[in-house]
Amino acid sequence: MTPVLILLGSFIGLLLLRVPISLTLALSSFFTVFYLGLPPMVVLQKLCDPLDNFSLMAIPFFVLAGQLMTEAGIARRLVDVSNVFVGHIRGGLALANIVASMLFGGMSGSSVADTASIGSIMIPEMVRKGYDRDYSIAVTVTSSTEGLVIPPSHNAIIYSFAAGGVSIAKLFLAGAIPGILIGLCLMIPAYIIAVKRGYPINPRVGRKEAIRIILDSVWGLLTIVIILGGVLSGIFTATESSVAAVVYAFFIAVFVYKEITFKGILKVLRETVTTTAIVMFLIASASSFGWLLSYLKVPDMIATAIVSISSNKYVILLIINVVLLLLGMIMDMAPLILITTPIFLPVVTRFGVDPVHFGIIMMMNLGIGLCTPPVGNTLFVGCVVGKMKMEEVMKAMFPFYAAMVGALMLVTYVPAIAMWLPSLLWR
Repeated sequence: MTPVLILLGSFIGLLLLRVPISLTLALSSFFTVFYLGLPPMVVLQKLCDPLDNFSLMAIPFFVLAGQLMTEAGIARRLVDVSNVFVGHIRGGLALANIVASMLFGGMSGSSVADTASIGSIMIPEMVRKGYDRDYSIAVTVTSSTEGLVIPPSHNAIIYSFAAGGVSIAKLFLAGAIPGILIGLCLMIPAYIIAVKRGYPINPRVGRKEAIRIILDSVWGLLTIVIILGGVLSGIFTATESSVAAVVYAFFIAVFVYKEITFKGILKVLRETVTTTAIVMFLIASASSFGWLLSYLKVPDMIATAIVSISSNKYVILLIINVVLLLLGMIMDMAPLILITTPIFLPVVTRFGVDPVHFGIIMMMNLGIGLCTPPVGNTLFVGCVVGKMKMEEVMKAMFPFYAAMVGALMLVTYVPAIAMWLPSLLWR
């Protein structure tokens, strides 16, 4: 029991001291290995082992494709095309914000990139048109979580790795309907509040202008088609599709939209390298931490404790969801996927939950954590972009939290929402 206390105690202590999560995981592993009398080389080996993985190569390429699309002005075009379809409804700018996040998230796979790109366009425009600033920020922040499950999601790749090789293609396809469901659920409070407060109605976009806007955005939207079509048809693996996405995104950015400069390309490469280095070091350090958890039989102990509370599948899923929601408030998404998947996945599979279904549940759940204080990176970025303090935005966030939790519960207890599309291709 003492090694477990050292591993978890040092982990919590270092987090409280604000040590970066990647370094915290690695240092906790070293402390525990020293106590156990194992050679320190074990930790170094476990740090290096996970990086020799072909599937993980998709992460930097998807990040690069998303950065290229952001720099090329795709976000602005998606806002325009979203406004064509929903802008004329009461509170239409809020609904267009949600639809644009749905489309852009399907390219970038990052809620932070979505919030920064869409938010920098939509929040000032919504405020200028008479929307409350806290409402505008809340809509932008929560809708950005759609891209965490809508393919291509690099979090799905991380989950696939943590789960021992769950099909990335199935995860991509399984995330499509839940991602759209999040958007539809968010539209409900957005519209109700807009009607209650009398937010403006935009004039309907003329037919000729609508056609021009749609045609202008088609080039960007084809990115999703290339990625999903290539993976699902078997032409590409997920890694190969990420490379194809980069080539296509570069072509669009440089030769079609012509909005990216040489300086912009350098910025894209710098941000891609930074993000990739952070993610890869996190995966490496989480691997050593996870190996020690398994070595000390912590997952078995937690599984036994959960099962002792109830043998009802639905109660177990509720308990795990609550635990993940609480953990999501204090830790970022990627490390939680890496740490908790080996703990909870064996529990849910014992009750017949498909690993693909559980992966979608986990990503939706932890996506909510990105919008909650004190460690909600997406919420923090939204507040910076919207120029408002976090505590001033929180009241406006609650109706949207309720919508996101509602979507999570639907996907949790109605597996067909996530599993219907994969079942059509894999019987």
